[in-house]
Amino acid sequence: MRKWFALSAVVVALDLYTKSLIQRAFVYGEHLPMTSFFDLVRFHNEGAAFSFLANAGGWQKWFFTAVTTIAAIVITYLIKKHHQEKLFSLGLALVLGGAVGNLYDRLTLGYVVDFLFFHIDHLYWPAFNVADSAICVGVGFLLIDSFKKSKTS
Repeated sequence: MRKWFALSAVVVALDLYTKSLIQRAFVYGEHLPMTSFFDLVRFHNEGAAFSFLANAGGWQKWFFTAVTTIAAIVITYLIKKHHQEKLFSLGLALVLGGAVGNLYDRLTLGYVVDFLFFHIDHLYWPAFNVADSAICVGVGFLLIDSFKKSKTS
């Protein structure tokens, strides 16, 4: 069970470290083209995924803080209960690490620092960070696990 929480801690540490590098190297809104389809940037997201509710006037910080805190408690419980289910626990550990990484930003800064920015010509994907990546990969593992379970049922 400790390995799942250790993985979550590694995600949090990597997320916070990369965000601090970006905060020291970039000013808000700065772009550094790396390839024809990828830029490093510094954006601030006051909302949730894809800047959902970013311009809601400030109440969303506390709403997302509460939702993330409840989710972290539930995920911790599920990891403890299902720690022997490898794919399920791996997915949960990644989601937990990502959620805590973004929660730290939200509580200390009032926004989440995003810096990975992919695009094709003038079509842009919303900027994201290591925590967001861990959440997406974790959800992917949870989906795969759910399909595997439905086949065996």
